Amino acid sequence: MSEPIPETELHPETAVPTPEINLKDPDLYINREIGQLEFNRRVLQECLNENHPLLERVKFLAIFSSNLNEFFMVRVSGLKQQMLLGITKRPPDGLTPREQLAAIHDVVSELMGEAMRCWEECLYPQLVEAGIQILSYEEFKKRHQKRLSAYFEREIFPVLTPLAFDPGHPFPHISNLSLNLAVEIRDPDSDETHFARVKVPSTLPRFIPLKPYDPDDLTRPSVQKFALLEQVVAANLERLFPGMEIVAAYPFRITRNTDMEIQEEEADDLLLTMEKNLRQRHFGSVVRLGIADDTSENIRNILVTNLRIGLNDVYPVSGPLNLNDLWELHGLDRPDLKDDSFTPKLPLLLQGDENIFRILQRQNVLLHHPYDSFLPVVEFVETAAADPDVLAIKQTLYRVGSNPAIVQALMKARENGKQVTVLVELKARFDEESNIEWARALEKAGVHVVYGLIGLKTHCKVCLVVRKEKDGTKRYIHVATGNYNTLTARIYTDLGFMTSDEAMGADASDLFNYLTGYSKQAEYRKFLVAPVNLRSSLLALIERETALQEDGRIIIKCNSLVDEAMIRALYRASQAGVQVDLIIRGICCLRPGITGVSENIRVISIVGRFLEHSRIYYFHNQGDSAMYVGSADLMPRNIDRRVEVLFPIESATMRQEIVDDILSIYLKDTAKGHELQADGRYVPRRELTPQSQPLFNSQLWFLNGRAQPMPQPHLPPLPEPLIQPIDETATEKE
Repeated sequence: MSEPIPETELHPETAVPTPEINLKDPDLYINREIGQLEFNRRVLQECLNENHPLLERVKFLAIFSSNLNEFFMVRVSGLKQQMLLGITKRPPDGLTPREQLAAIHDVVSELMGEAMRCWEECLYPQLVEAGIQILSYEEFKKRHQKRLSAYFEREIFPVLTPLAFDPGHPFPHISNLSLNLAVEIRDPDSDETHFARVKVPSTLPRFIPLKPYDPDDLTRPSVQKFALLEQVVAANLERLFPGMEIVAAYPFRITRNTDMEIQEEEADDLLLTMEKNLRQRHFGSVVRLGIADDTSENIRNILVTNLRIGLNDVYPVSGPLNLNDLWELHGLDRPDLKDDSFTPKLPLLLQGDENIFRILQRQNVLLHHPYDSFLPVVEFVETAAADPDVLAIKQTLYRVGSNPAIVQALMKARENGKQVTVLVELKARFDEESNIEWARALEKAGVHVVYGLIGLKTHCKVCLVVRKEKDGTKRYIHVATGNYNTLTARIYTDLGFMTSDEAMGADASDLFNYLTGYSKQAEYRKFLVAPVNLRSSLLALIERETALQEDGRIIIKCNSLVDEAMIRALYRASQAGVQVDLIIRGICCLRPGITGVSENIRVISIVGRFLEHSRIYYFHNQGDSAMYVGSADLMPRNIDRRVEVLFPIESATMRQEIVDDILSIYLKDTAKGHELQADGRYVPRRELTPQSQPLFNSQLWFLNGRAQPMPQPHLPPLPEPLIQPIDETATEKE
């Protein structure tokens, strides 16, 4: 049969050719910063989800506040620096830095208003019903105020240092994220008013408890009452300014630029350079001022002028500043208001006493955290540290936490005479101080510590064990999507993989030579390594599916999709008819559902009890599929400016298990999933699901299927209150 004649040849005078779509059109991209704020909006929405226990909803509000702090410290400060430097390069969405900052101000103002309404109209009234009250100072009875004043005198007053502002006193330095009082004072002799700043001490509890909740007291309702630290300070300011009249006191809080620039090429010692830069972080320029909405115009002007900020940098709020401190309430001993605890499952093949290396000689091990226990990973390193046949251990550490079992095992390995090499990434943002501390401890133990490559962060998660065996030296490796951190392993979803595969072991050796020496390794047997071959390999895999057209199938799960080249490749795949499912927790700059561009792409985001952190890349290839798992997101920084590793899942059975029992489960989520629309909005999938159809919660499915829920254990209470709890039955005399 002959080919049909093109329409343009049949009716050349009337045919309208299909215009070619420019995949670089800014309208096809969502702004990265707005995308990050929209993720935080989804976090905020969890505060309103009554399927969560009450204190878990309070926790989400604390996370929302913490995310917003980091956003200003890093992203907003970066945009402001671009403006100061006159940088005109625009992101794919086409917005200038000034336009982005204006859009950010509008969105943040809206989000902060929603957060305050959530706290004042929803969460706090329910806390009161549950017996948890945060009273204003005026609401306390006289006897309670007396005890609070005694607490102030004993515990707070010695810490406070009032700082005046006048011709003889320069405007005081305000530290990043600190809570402060702007105090207006009148001199009764001269009738002059003055400004002073009092820093609210961060070393004391923000919520001062007055009566502990007693779950065993069934005779009457028991109420846990709290006073806010800044209000106790404000009520006792006359002790700081004797003889002066306190006109008013307003809480305020600033956020500074903490995005450090490190000239690594000029640094003789990266460790010392990092320590110096951390000290400078406290002096970064101010990027946000949070104030009480009733702050007087005079005080507001003093702050704006002396902090050298614009009016768009001021964010008035009607409730408490710094909702991040709500973590203190989440620490209350109220298991009835929290998620049930659970015990992670230990895979069956790891439940016996058999040596882990013997097991890995027979088969690979896949772990899905937090549903699968992180203990096998710790035991992998601990066993290597104690095994007399182990010759060497090499490991990367990005975020290790405050009491890392892995680090202890590595130091023990050195004591046992093993050759131990550890790459500690000093530039892991906001974990720099912890990493410096552990780097010094490792060095003191005799471990060979390196700090990575100049100009690159080392973000990959790899542990290599070299062992002497009867048939020669053998390598065992653990590679993963998440950090070697026992705490986050219980709250982040990640995949870990242990194997004795010879080619992967050789790749791990080459990787460490690249990290510790002067190797310019350009080829790897099985690993995809950024910035070496990861970009080109992923693009080739996408293009292979694109060539298959309607038979193509791509599923990607990662934290963020920002990279323009990757987005264009996925657009081309969609145009060819490839079905693309993207499970993107955070930022997604791709717009799905655009006719002629992305109608074959679906984007969902899942926000739930656990932070979705695993990265999985699946390409169907007509049944001869390829799957890679690892540490890399689809962002320019991950692909071009970090050392990342994606490792292959070569077992067809294991690949199918991940598709059927992990990826497909996420794609079914209608309870915690949000679906991205072409206009950039995320619609909760529960709103897209017929009311007759029950909602499906992927994380709950994993919990019920892989780890049996258990009653919440008795958690330790908040730190011992620094004042005696007040007994509601106490008399006025008492």
